[in-house]
Parts: sequence; C-alpha cells; structure tokens
Amino acid sequence: MSERPDILTRYQAYRTRRFLENDARTRHWLPAWRTQHRRRILVVAVAVMLFMLFVVSISSLFTKWAALAWIPAVLVFIPVWTALQTVSGRHSDAPVGALDEWEVQQRNEARSIGLTVTQTLVMAAAFASIFLSTANEDMPRLAYAGGGWTIAALMAGICSPAMILAWITPDPEPEDTEDFDPK
Repeated sequence: MSERPDILTRYQAYRTRRFLENDARTRHWLPAWRTQHRRRILVVAVAVMLFMLFVVSISSLFTKWAALAWIPAVLVFIPVWTALQTVSGRHSDAPVGALDEWEVQQRNEARSIGLTVTQTLVMAAAFASIFLSTANEDMPRLAYAGGGWTIAALMAGICSPAMILAWITPDPEPEDTEDFDPK
C-alpha cells in the first residue's frame, strides 16, 4: 500500500511546478536589465518609490489633498517593482524545490532581513500613531496617515528580500542569457 503525500508536500510540489513554468515563460523578458548594474538601478528606484510612499503618508497628516499623491506613486511603483521581480527571477518568492542550496541560503538570509525590516518599520508606524494620537487630539487625518505609514512599512518589508537579492546577485553566466528562440 503506497502512502499518499500529505497536503503540504503536494502544495509545495504544485508551487514548485508553477514557479518553474512561470520562470520558463519570463526568463527571457527584459534581457538588457538582467545585469547587476541595471538591477541595482531598479533597486534604487524601488527604494525611492517606497520613500515616496512614506512621504505621501506623512504629508497626508497635514493636508487631505496629499492623499491623492498615492495614486501616481503606486502607478509608478507597480511597474518598477514588477520589472525588478522579473529581472531578478523572483528568487525571493521561489519555493525550495526550484532553487539550489546556495540560492536557498541566500533567499532565507534575505527573508530574515526582510522580516526585521518589516517588524522595525511597522513598529515605528504603530508607535508614531499611538504617540500622535495621545499628544494631539486635533488630528483628523491621523488614522489615514497611520494606515499609510503601516502600508508603506509593510511594502518596504515585502520588497526588501527581492531588493537584497537583486543587489547582491552577480551577473548571469553568458550561456544563461543566450537568445531565446520560442519556435
């Protein structure tokens, strides 16, 4: 009698299969942006956009119209973030079965740093919201601003593993970047 794998094993196999299928489909997108120098440009661009989200959140505390700046900031952030994920191979999100031992180690270290970034920034946003709510009761937009700080903090933590991996990963080997012929 053969034992059937448990649900987690089957799910991980499914995730690995899907990841490898998506990787095969996107591995040749944006070939000129797959160098370490260009990936670093995208990392800086994502960092700037995350900083802009924090600035917009802080500004929304003082004026209600600043909240409208979220729209263009997010509209710029999404394609830059997507490009970074594409050119870095989404290794920060990859299941263990799709990576070699060194890549798993690098991914886990980057995720650990990402967790620390998330915890630190969200804690700072929470303390700022708590302090401001007790220090001054005449801040009608504090809840919105605090929510924006928290969302920006979460996004920074979510993005940091991919940013770290994109920054530290060396250029791909020449045979990995050969022209793709889809036939």
